[in-house]
Amino acid sequence: MENEFADIKNEYETVIGLETHVELSTETKMFCGCKLSFGAQPNTYTCPICLGHPGSLPVINKKAIENAIKIALALNCNICENAVFHRKNYFYPDMPKNYQISQFDMPVGINGYIDVDMGSYVRKVRVTRVHVEEDTGKLIHIGSTGRISEADYSIVDFNRAGTPLIEIVTMPDIKSPDEAKQYMITLRNILLTLDVSDCSMEEGSIRSDANVSVKLISSDKLGTRTEIKNLNSFRFLQRGLEYEVDRHIDIIKSGGKVIQQTRHYDNKTQTTMVLREKEEAHDYRYFPDPDLVPMKIKEDWINKIKDTIPELPSAKEKRYKDFLGLSDYDSSFMANDFEISSYFEEVLKHHDNAKAACNWIMGDFSAFINKDGITLRQSKITPENLAGLIKMIDSKEINGKIAKLVFEEMYNTGKNPTDIILEKGLKQINDTEKLEKIIDEVILKNPDAVSQYKSGKSKAISYLVGQVMAKTHGKANPQIVNEIIIKKLS
Repeated sequence: MENEFADIKNEYETVIGLETHVELSTETKMFCGCKLSFGAQPNTYTCPICLGHPGSLPVINKKAIENAIKIALALNCNICENAVFHRKNYFYPDMPKNYQISQFDMPVGINGYIDVDMGSYVRKVRVTRVHVEEDTGKLIHIGSTGRISEADYSIVDFNRAGTPLIEIVTMPDIKSPDEAKQYMITLRNILLTLDVSDCSMEEGSIRSDANVSVKLISSDKLGTRTEIKNLNSFRFLQRGLEYEVDRHIDIIKSGGKVIQQTRHYDNKTQTTMVLREKEEAHDYRYFPDPDLVPMKIKEDWINKIKDTIPELPSAKEKRYKDFLGLSDYDSSFMANDFEISSYFEEVLKHHDNAKAACNWIMGDFSAFINKDGITLRQSKITPENLAGLIKMIDSKEINGKIAKLVFEEMYNTGKNPTDIILEKGLKQINDTEKLEKIIDEVILKNPDAVSQYKSGKSKAISYLVGQVMAKTHGKANPQIVNEIIIKKLS
């Protein structure tokens, strides 16, 4: 339901806004020529610019700006004609310059939105801004748990410092943790479609800070908010917000007062813990970076970038419904997961039975990969081989029962369906003369079923067909078998 948490607690409504950080997949960092590399030897991809040495001068990465414009356009934002980089001043050990180059009042994109399909309704989430900044280094907390609050000491890796980063900030339009999770899934699929980031949550390429509060449904006044930092999985985002919503309501109901804080979600305890109290907003003393010139984003540049935007998930879903004939549910399932839709599209390049491809991907295929905890792309079945299997079913070379056996062998070995069918002798029997001999034997051995059919019990045919299928080890064409039996008994 739309306000499931408000419904549970009756009087309260959840209010959530998200700030999502996305690392861009450029060749080099935002303001220097250092290569981007995840998992490399610490502090090997650095230079005087990203380490903040005095006198070093940054240069803007044009590709990163183009990707930022592309993201802003895909999120229905207005592109600002003038964009300026500012210095955001604060001290933290992972930031060697003691300021972060970011954008303040003149970002790349403003006033956009994302439509989040919740099944029974669509939640429109307004995007206030899309801006460009540089990422910080990575702090590694040494201790038994690896958490900052329990660390003995911390070490820093500056390889990530200066990585191009996009921040996407929403209005507090999200009404439940489930909506927040679906928003992030929708956003990630858009970004993957745009091919601007690998969006690896495990590697921290996309992560969110969530601002959450609760208010009385009858009131327009927002409650005191808390912020949950660095939620890097859909599950953590949802569970962290669920815990915070319940915590806020319990405090209010017991007569207490929610304190504005920054908190950390601990998946082991499925609770949030205080990182720091944040009674007032930080004064970051923003001022335009004197080493970087203001950017003029001209209309012709915007139009060139707009032409490179591929079909987005919402348009893809509509095409699947209107042109491929998939149902609303199937279209949504196939279009709103980048990996699934790209796999599905590749299958259709080899065989155009969209409904059958959808059924296999949503059915047997999903069951197998979910059981093994892998993705479609990590499985051994290529799109070409899945298309080949469907083509064999459509041409009646094999039936549905045999197809399931072949599919399982494909999944386990990665072999193509033709080789499996030849190796195991699974080709469907369509030879009517051969089938008639087997059917005659079945009819002779099952007089009771024959009598039942002749007395008007049509279901007896199914029993006889089943006997033929058993004798042929499932290889007989069931449609032909059915037709021959009816003809013989008539």
